[in-house]
Amino acid sequence: MSDRLPPLTALRAFDAAARHMSFAKAAEELNVTPAALSFQIKSLEEHLGAPLFRRLNRAVELTEAGTALAPGADEGFQALSTAWRQARRVLDTTSLTVTAGPALTAKWLAPRLYEFARSHPDIDLRLSAGLRVMDLHRDNVDVAIRFGYGVDEDLVSQAARPEWLTPVMTPELYARFPTPESLREAPLIYDDSIGFLNPTCDWPTWFRAMGLEFTPGHGTHFSHADHAIDAACAGLGVALGRRPMIIKDVQEGRLIAPFKVAIETDAKFRFLCLPSTQDRPQIKAFREWFFAEIEKTAHMWDDFKIVPVKDL
Repeated sequence: MSDRLPPLTALRAFDAAARHMSFAKAAEELNVTPAALSFQIKSLEEHLGAPLFRRLNRAVELTEAGTALAPGADEGFQALSTAWRQARRVLDTTSLTVTAGPALTAKWLAPRLYEFARSHPDIDLRLSAGLRVMDLHRDNVDVAIRFGYGVDEDLVSQAARPEWLTPVMTPELYARFPTPESLREAPLIYDDSIGFLNPTCDWPTWFRAMGLEFTPGHGTHFSHADHAIDAACAGLGVALGRRPMIIKDVQEGRLIAPFKVAIETDAKFRFLCLPSTQDRPQIKAFREWFFAEIEKTAHMWDDFKIVPVKDL
């Protein structure tokens, strides 16, 4: 029996049939006729010198040899697909795919992207908003913006400014609750998406920074930060808002941050990319724009007292 590899087309036909356990569905995936697919598999079996499938009346099943071959064929074609995508990305200087969380996308990225698009009309930007941690080595993503404490192994990681939280509310609600003490009677909004922060950055922590005792009572909870801020904009209550989630609404007057005290966490947003891609023109342009946009509004908080939660 020869160790020479069989034709790639025959292996591709086998891989599809093994995944679907159906010659008809495999043929449909590969856009060939069932007869053509059956011919490729037959030629592969002749090359091996043994059957790979048992042909049943209305189905097929793998033989022992087919069972041995299937995992390697599947992994091999996945590896080839990944390598091919990476090779194409090396040559691509005009497209850029960025992934970020839904809240940051809605509240910070999306409202500003017209500036990037206007300055870089040659770059085709794709924004993927989601909570799944994308694998920059495997997934078709160039840049990830992540929040937390994560260890970014094998990635270029550049942290943004420290992240902090401060109470925000509508001007109408502020007229009813104009002091930190009065906030203990206000309808409070809870952002459960930051429950993983340690030390915690919650309402009791902020009141402690103000030198006030507070025991949480009833309130409205949201699993996404942008939903919590949208609820505050609608006048539902007072939210403990993170800097990038509140900046646009504060700038445009829908919300105010009247108490000038914020609690700071060690968790940060990080700009991530692969070491092999960090010098690509589109990635460099987006990185420079991203950090420049952050600095544009940094002065808004110069008069705030920022209290690290680890000191409370």
